[in-house]
Amino acid sequence: MVAARKWRADRLGQLGSPIFAELAEWKRAAAFAGSDVIDLGIGSPDRPPTPAVRQALSEAALQAGAYRYPGSHGTEAFRVKAAEWMAYRFGVSLDPDAELVTLMGSQDGLAHLAMALCNPGDTALLPDPGYPIYAGSLALAGVEPVLMPLRAENGYLPDLDGICDDVWERAAFIVLNYPNNPLSAVADLDFYERVLHKAKQHQVLIVHDLAYSEMAFDGFEPPSLLAIPGAIDYAVEFHSLSKSFNMAGCRIGFLGGNRDAVGALRELKGHIDYGVFLPVQEAGIAALDEAMSGTLPKAGELYEQRRNRLIGALRQEGWSMALPNATMFAWAALPELAADGGGAWTSRRFAQELLQQAGVAVVPGEAFGREGEGFVRIALVEEEARLLEAAQRIGAFIRSRR
Repeated sequence: MVAARKWRADRLGQLGSPIFAELAEWKRAAAFAGSDVIDLGIGSPDRPPTPAVRQALSEAALQAGAYRYPGSHGTEAFRVKAAEWMAYRFGVSLDPDAELVTLMGSQDGLAHLAMALCNPGDTALLPDPGYPIYAGSLALAGVEPVLMPLRAENGYLPDLDGICDDVWERAAFIVLNYPNNPLSAVADLDFYERVLHKAKQHQVLIVHDLAYSEMAFDGFEPPSLLAIPGAIDYAVEFHSLSKSFNMAGCRIGFLGGNRDAVGALRELKGHIDYGVFLPVQEAGIAALDEAMSGTLPKAGELYEQRRNRLIGALRQEGWSMALPNATMFAWAALPELAADGGGAWTSRRFAQELLQQAGVAVVPGEAFGREGEGFVRIALVEEEARLLEAAQRIGAFIRSRR
């Protein structure tokens, strides 16, 4: 008998940990069993966009001409507005025609950039832990990753001098992400200047994921590395409206920077899709206009308040952790738990049993790479009352395991 053919590419197994799919199954099982699940797993904002953004989306959706193909690199109006916002927010000047491309969220661009920039067999430098699409995009493009461990003793920054010259010479690009998901770490311009020095020395493109630029705490304002004179010759930067403007479901963001790299991604996307729905681009324009009006608080203010309440409550419950510096996440080392017959307390086991026994969903650190083992990521995506309830449930779970 001829064996049944499997229509599944091997590269799918290289896209990263399947833990997000497993977590979804765990949540479904817990809900089916009657648990009131508090989902602190996926980083999806729990609040809607502002009324002005929703109004712009609604009005644009009623226009008869809104349903034509929008164009793969975005409307001129949105690109011009994105360039205005970059100048307003960071003092960065971008040519909206040559140095900026509209995306279906930053993940869209991150997933395709390696295919646009690299040939199979090339290498790229990636953070570990890191957002899963970084490694997944390399697998799709046949590019070899070189992992840079991010550890607390170095402020969760890569050890640039610890990367040998041979690796720098072979690398097509280096991926950075500050404010960082999942680590909630931040970086300043001094760090970016050191990276830029390496990039110039070895002709490496810097790919900076700045999706959380508006979500820093304690007065810190995340900078754009493109603000450094000459950086645009060696860098591109992803921006997203998903988290900062509560538009995650709209799928809109952009890439700005080096015109060759931006142009390569624009060319690839011209073969893949027809761009972002026109009303969504109009909503994006409204969101950026509001941001530049100075009349609205930044998203970081809400998440800073939630951070303070949740981390304070968890500390009272016996789980001590550092305060996150930014983003909508807390990165926490597993609490001390007693050994038992269930095997070692891995991040996966902790997250699964926490969900089963306490009805609180968090993401195991292993989902973000080898360096993530022993940690979990907690998303601040519920109102304060639910976060405090989650802390109480987590505390009861921890005490029952000690």
